[in-house]
Formats: sequence, C-alpha cells, structure tokens
Amino acid sequence: MGTTISIIGAGLGGLVLARVLHVHGIAATVYEADAAADARTQGGQLDIHENDGQVALAAAGLTEQFRAIIHEGGEATRVLRPDGEALFDEPDDGTGGRPEVLRGDLRRILLESLPADTVQWAHKLTSVRPLGNGQHALEFANGTTTVCDLLVGADGAWSRVRSLLSAAVPEYVGTVFIETYLHDVDARHPATARAVGGGAMFALTPGKGISVHREAGDILHTYVQLNRGVEWIDAIDFTDSHSAKVAVAAEFDGWATELTALITGGDTALVPRKIFTLPNDHRWDPTPGVTLVGDAAHLMPPSGDGANLSMFDGAELARAISDHRGNIDAALSVYEQAMFTRSEAVAVQSHETLDLCLGERSPYGMIDLISGVSSGDRLLQ
Repeated sequence: MGTTISIIGAGLGGLVLARVLHVHGIAATVYEADAAADARTQGGQLDIHENDGQVALAAAGLTEQFRAIIHEGGEATRVLRPDGEALFDEPDDGTGGRPEVLRGDLRRILLESLPADTVQWAHKLTSVRPLGNGQHALEFANGTTTVCDLLVGADGAWSRVRSLLSAAVPEYVGTVFIETYLHDVDARHPATARAVGGGAMFALTPGKGISVHREAGDILHTYVQLNRGVEWIDAIDFTDSHSAKVAVAAEFDGWATELTALITGGDTALVPRKIFTLPNDHRWDPTPGVTLVGDAAHLMPPSGDGANLSMFDGAELARAISDHRGNIDAALSVYEQAMFTRSEAVAVQSHETLDLCLGERSPYGMIDLISGVSSGDRLLQ
C-alpha cells in the first residue's frame, strides 16, 4: 500500500501539489472547507512569473491551458499622480514575461486536471492528532475522519496545520487593502476607464494609494491602500456601503474625480483586507509526516509573489516526494531547506516593495521598481 497523502486546502499551492503528484503517478486527497468549487469568488488577476509560477504549471503539464486563459494586454502599467497626471505609462507590447490571468481561471484548469474525487469539498479540518511514525489522524466538521502518512498544510494565512510545526502567528503590518469593483466601466465610467488604461494602474502617495487592475469584461478591480491602525478600520461600518465609501473617500479628498470614482462608484461593498505577515525567516524543525506550502509556510505582504511561490512550493514538494519514494522524511528535508531559503529572500523583498509603494519614496519608488531601476515584483497579486 502506498503513502497516504492528505492536503488541507484547495488553493493554488495545494492543487498544484496534487496535480504534479498525479503526473508522477502518486495519489493524494485534497480536503477543502468550501462546499463546492464555486462557493466563493477567487480574487483578481495574477501575474505568473517565468521563474516560478510558469515552472510549476509546466511541471503540472498545464502550460497550454495556462496560455489559453491569459488576459492579453494585461501587463500594461500606469502610475498616476493624485491629480490624474501620468508619471509612468508602459503599454503591453507582448514581450513581457509575466502574463496576467484570473485566479479563478487558473484554479479551474487545475481542478479540471485532477481525477474525480481528488478534492473532497465541505471538509473543514477541526482537529489533528499525531499518531507517531509520521502519521496523523484528521477530523472534519462534517464528522468524517481519516489517517494519513503525510499531512500538507496548504490552508493559507490562518493555517490549522501550522501549529503542529511552529508557534508563529500572523501579525498585522499596519496596512489595509480595501477591495471593490467597477463594472461596465467603458460605458458607465469612461474617464476612470481611460485613467486606468488596459492593465494595471497605481496612484500612490506616502501612506495611501489606489491600485487597479482591468479585468476581462470591462471590469476594474480596485484595492485602496492605507497605512492605518486597526482602530481606524474598526471605526468604519463596512456593512453600511454608503457610509463606508464616504469614510474611505474622505482619505482622498482633493484627488481627481476619475480616481475617487473607483471608491464612490464601486458596484460592490467595500471589503477591508488587513495585511498580515509571518516572520521573514519563518521555519521549523524537521517533523515527521507534516509540512506546509504557500501562505501557511511564508505569509508576507502582497508583492506579486504569493501565488507564484505557492504553486512553486507545490510543484517542488511533489518532485521531492517522487524523487524519494518510500522516504517521506528525506523528501521533506530536501523540500523544506530549499523553500526556507527562497521564501525568506522573497519575504524581505515583499516588505521592501510595500515600502516603495506607500513609504516616503512613493510614488517614485514604485516607478523605479516596475521600470527595472529597482528589482522586485508588482503589487496586488
């Protein structure tokens, strides 16, 4: 009987892990709390990098499917002043190496690539009990139980599996991203549509900014970014859409109306998303039969790397398991040591990127970043 592998969480990292294992003839089961694949929206666009995300998709045998969901023109980038004047305007000429895709589309092609019943929906993990010899007993909220030889936490920022390995808890970095959408923008908000352009737009100043991606179907997906304490966030009633828009828009008094319309004209309720992080050097001692991928392992501020790193983690862990069949401890050792090194370097860079966007050098730090004067990745992935 082969090794029983249980993956907690059907995000990109967990699904890539399951898919690459399948490519190598190794079975795994993914347990997901959501009731179904379409139980909730999957976020916005991601730029998929040549050196990690695209490598992971190639290992999964999904390059062709990935190419079919690329948002053509999505790599265009603009940086604006608060008055709407363009400081930086780079069109998408097709030569960029980080094509944009919707997270939901990417997740769909991964789900479609897996054998039926690989993902067990409506399985919210409630408890884990080590049994010795690397085995763990899992209990789910629906009453089912299972035992596995390898447990992989792909369960995100607030991972339940992480506590088996580490006492680290995510900490708020002092920045909140407030999410909203505008639909049918070319017809209903033409000035705003022109200001954003065909790809990403960043209007940034020290301490605050508005960042947008144009998505297929004339949709603008906006993140309002503010360096604010938890008290400021908690003082706004985000269940009252009108008052929340008024409160957030007040932070941008005097900005061009085509920019503030991204807040006041939003077709969806404002959703505050506090940005949390684990320590840059988060790691753990080798522990038989359990490991982490993605945000569960290395939560960091958004800098364009989160989804890419998560998928690469999944692919690399699958490769290590395949290369060390029958020796899970060796596979975990190879995977974790490489993952710790690369994630720490990217975590440091992610904090630097956030500072370039909202720190004292904003917006010129961001312009240096995306124009190649400074190394790093684009925000909002």
